[in-house]
Amino acid sequence: VVVPGSPRIVITRILPASRKQRAPVPNAQDRGREHPISRVGDSGVHLVATWKLIDEVLQREDDFSANLTGVLVRDEAGEPGTFEFPNVGGSNVIATADEPAHGIHRALVQPRLAAERTAALEAPLRSWVDEALSPFLAAGGGDFVPISELIPARAVARVLGLPDGDVSQHRIWAMMGGDILAGGIGKDQLVALARESGQMAEYLGAHLDATDPTTADDLQAPMLSALARGVRDGVVPRAEAVGIAIVMFGAGGESTAALIGSTIRRLAENPELAEQLRADSSLVPRFVEEVARLDPPFKFHYRAVRSQCELGGAELFPGDRLMLLWASANRDSAQFEEPDALRLNRRHSKQHMSFGRGSHFCIGAPMARLEARILIDDLLDRTSDILMDPDRPPRYAPSIFIRRHEQLPIRVKSH
Repeated sequence: VVVPGSPRIVITRILPASRKQRAPVPNAQDRGREHPISRVGDSGVHLVATWKLIDEVLQREDDFSANLTGVLVRDEAGEPGTFEFPNVGGSNVIATADEPAHGIHRALVQPRLAAERTAALEAPLRSWVDEALSPFLAAGGGDFVPISELIPARAVARVLGLPDGDVSQHRIWAMMGGDILAGGIGKDQLVALARESGQMAEYLGAHLDATDPTTADDLQAPMLSALARGVRDGVVPRAEAVGIAIVMFGAGGESTAALIGSTIRRLAENPELAEQLRADSSLVPRFVEEVARLDPPFKFHYRAVRSQCELGGAELFPGDRLMLLWASANRDSAQFEEPDALRLNRRHSKQHMSFGRGSHFCIGAPMARLEARILIDDLLDRTSDILMDPDRPPRYAPSIFIRRHEQLPIRVKSH
């Protein structure tokens, strides 16, 4: 069944959410309106598809935990099931932490992503973009994915305070955050992911241990200094501090790479839109917001049901999970006029759910917006044409979670 608002999420055996009835499943086109919460087979996972219900979930933190306790997967028979995570204390940080831990973690890292700190990234970002685009433009184009992945990886490493010389490894780690949520991970992939994650934790732990915690009061100091002081002062255990740094890679790396890829593809598929933005660069931030709304980097996030309760008339039980479909909420006709259209004149362009909402709103959103804007500005300024490569189709990563390109061949004409 194709989930409304996100035509590229495909899940089989969606049933009415209530366990008390087994009504016939409606057509996919009507599901978001008629059944805004729907159960995925017998997996215990429920899709939440409308803006109103997702907003309600985010406000009911006592009923719905942000802890990541398990994920939807396809079992050996091809049916939807769940992969349960072991109950390991301290394994949930930042985005998957509940209060009071979430507030503690956020207070440690958010100052490093404040407006003045993000603005300080503009100069190095412009340098990195110029360095990455120059050979690409000279060659007349190519696969844009290495650029869309490299820039965010360098940015998140700079914020954390990691050596730029390790950027090739940073890029690998920044792009693997959503693998376990992809929905189709097998045992061999899981073993490889666990091994790579272990190496990443060792690397970040070593840099954390070597960071001077006394520099934490300087907001220009790296994020690792704030985490190091948090460990020194007993605010967070060392394992949680390392976990926060790991989350920064995925949240600041993979999601921004996905956003950048989607913006570049939109430009290549719509030359008239690209020309409009060339003529008026002040529209680029609005363009970034519209692409984020229509093609959210993360298609959904999970919530775990804490106790027996109801949502949208559906009965839920402890152990059930919700998938909050950002992509569907962002195309909810009750919230947006012409929800499927890319419009640069929306009155409140930032009112979408692609960076989350409420207390878990993405703290890295300003940095992601800045990276995308700088790259788009530079690419448009240095080209007269941006086109899809007719000989090589684009390809997305095989994931129900992340909307990131694995291949994005485009052709360009430089001035």
